[in-house]
Amino acid sequence: MFVVSFYENKNVLLSQLRKSVPAVGDDLTIKGRKGKVSSVDTIDEKNVHVQVTLEKVLKNKLAAEDPKKKKR
Repeated sequence: MFVVSFYENKNVLLSQLRKSVPAVGDDLTIKGRKGKVSSVDTIDEKNVHVQVTLEKVLKNKLAAEDPKKKKR
């Protein structure tokens, strides 16, 4: 069992107790956001830090697609 901490730009996204460690390039979903593993750092026998790059999320996707629709 490993303690895996997921980081994005020095911010902790999630810490989990897992049976396996993700590999570089794996696809992940953390808190409903899709991302990829960019690096894996082994701290000691049980602690692992994983750097993740998350995709950008558009907040007003519908308003950006159709300018004729009004926001409510």
